[in-house]
Amino acid sequence: MIRLLRSEWLKLRGAVLWILLGTSPFIAAIAGLLSNGERKGLAEEDAWIALLGLMAVLHAILFLPLLTGVFSALVCRYEHISGGWKQLLSLPVTRTKVYFSKYIMVMLLTATVQLLFLILLLAVGKTLGFEGAIPWKIIFGSIAGGFIACLPLAALQLAVSTAWSSFAAPMAINVIFTLPNMLIVNSAEFGPLYPWAQPVLAMLPTGTMEFGAFHLSMASLFGTIGGSFVLFATVGWTYFTRKAI
Repeated sequence: MIRLLRSEWLKLRGAVLWILLGTSPFIAAIAGLLSNGERKGLAEEDAWIALLGLMAVLHAILFLPLLTGVFSALVCRYEHISGGWKQLLSLPVTRTKVYFSKYIMVMLLTATVQLLFLILLLAVGKTLGFEGAIPWKIIFGSIAGGFIACLPLAALQLAVSTAWSSFAAPMAINVIFTLPNMLIVNSAEFGPLYPWAQPVLAMLPTGTMEFGAFHLSMASLFGTIGGSFVLFATVGWTYFTRKAI
């Protein structure tokens, strides 16, 4: 498995990858810097939470789901070219290890995006002159929640990417299903069940928004996320292990 992960990294590493990793946190950071006036008069902890909420909305409602899809398509790109799947699976490795090494790589890249978001969140707060205690528990909960909410989404998108040889087709589907997020999160019934909306629901601090699906308890949300992950990971793995190469 370690060798497979190293192989995946060698195929992915490059300047374009680092640009992808930093794009969403950087855009969110710019938005945070430009909206300083909205937090005037707030207590220090409330100012941090407001900043986190603002940056998380922009980051998680559009860019984080899109990036998860991009990473899933990238890890399958080389295998779809010139019979790469046959070459890879001719090696003494099982299909299960191949599939889950790609899934782990997608989640490692997603974790890197979340780490960069955390670093830039702290940098923006310090640049704006926030003083006092940083609400670490709320911030770490938001970062971890966004990562966990990407687990079923990555499983679903990896399944699509392994099934279709076209790089553009999974990306187009990802964009089509990500754009309605701004409407679907307003629905208390459908928002929690929609994989592309789950990252923003998990990242927003409690009490930041109290309408639509945002008022859902974290226990209910993560229960739905866990069930979705098991379903998508099982379906994707089953398809890949039985797929004719």
